[in-house]
Amino acid sequence: MSSITLRRRVLAGAGALSLALTGGVVGLAGSAQAATKTTPVHVKCDAPAPQPDAEGLQDYTITLPDGAKAGDTVPISIDPGLTPVIPMFTIETVNTTKAKLLVDGNPQTVTSPPTPSRQTAGQKADPPKFDGTIKIPDGTEGRTIDITIDQVITDADIGGTVYTTTCTPDPRPSGSVGSVAVEALPKDPITTKLTPNSGKAGQKVTVSGANFAPGAVTCSALLAGTPTGDTGQGTAAAGGAATCEVTVTKKADQIRIDGAVTPYKDFVFLEDQPGVKNPVDVEVLPGPLAIGPQSGNPAVSFGKVTINGKPQSVVGQFTAMSVQDFRGGSLGWDVTATRTPFLNETTGHAMAKAQLGIQPTCTVTNADSPSTCTAGAPGAISATPMKVASQAAGGEELTGGEFAVGGAGMIQLPPFMFADTYQSVVTFSIA
Repeated sequence: MSSITLRRRVLAGAGALSLALTGGVVGLAGSAQAATKTTPVHVKCDAPAPQPDAEGLQDYTITLPDGAKAGDTVPISIDPGLTPVIPMFTIETVNTTKAKLLVDGNPQTVTSPPTPSRQTAGQKADPPKFDGTIKIPDGTEGRTIDITIDQVITDADIGGTVYTTTCTPDPRPSGSVGSVAVEALPKDPITTKLTPNSGKAGQKVTVSGANFAPGAVTCSALLAGTPTGDTGQGTAAAGGAATCEVTVTKKADQIRIDGAVTPYKDFVFLEDQPGVKNPVDVEVLPGPLAIGPQSGNPAVSFGKVTINGKPQSVVGQFTAMSVQDFRGGSLGWDVTATRTPFLNETTGHAMAKAQLGIQPTCTVTNADSPSTCTAGAPGAISATPMKVASQAAGGEELTGGEFAVGGAGMIQLPPFMFADTYQSVVTFSIA
């Protein structure tokens, strides 16, 4: 395991900031029939002073496709409805709303774009409708999954100052506000393996696949995308695993189980060449799995805060770290984060109730990387390792590459503390 340490400092001083942790997703699934559901949810709303807190019913109208495959990214439309918060003043704001959802128990956040809004004194606040996407979790094949509300946070920008209202269902999370039926066959059929993946004319090849409908299957050899005429027969089991056997008699560069999506599996056709044989050998050694720089990143200031008797938030940006996976295999990796308490070791002061959160990011920095990476869900960093990024194992496929891991950070401060300089040490580790 390799690790790198970042130092984070907070000065109790002047000014206050708040953070809108946002996330983006791409690659929408194909269109499906949409289903709309309106659900009353009892919420308790923590409003910024001097606005009083409020609680009551809020009608959430959620539009979702009525069907999808596991692993799909699908559209969602959220109309929060009237909140129980009644503004004391008529004001013009620019609102950003973050709906923290649980998709079959998996935390996901849908964030609205900054939207101009007029709040009228004496009338319930009416947040605008907004659209986003959610990902259907793997492992949900053949079930109808529920979407529930864990929390909704609205940041209202008034002339550059952000005021945050947090509405939490009671009980938390809410009951189901929408559902999606996940197909029993979750993913497109694929060709997974050739045994062997090379040979001369007359070579028998066993072709494996996944996600096929149970029953008979056929397999084909191809050259430059065109079938060569060499075909074979096989079967797919009830779980979707398929096996087929084909004899390669003509030059081919790929073999597939028919019906599979691209890419197909590469096949090396060996042809005898006349003349003197002179074999050439090369040994490729595995490289490291590493996170850097090993010397650590510079400290990032989270600004200054003036004690005012209320909880406050300050923001910063975690400097991106490089991840290199040069192992030349099919293994995955996880990057996790832990931290120490906020302390001043000289004065002995501590902020035991302070929390540090991160909105992780992970990007590919080498276009030749065979793998992609996935950022972890937003959350609080503590003494327990929190996953901030990962690369999935490849099974039969090559994994690896070069990546950058970082993200936006937020420190939530208690209402009272010693005015002092505090530091927490955040450690990012890879395994």
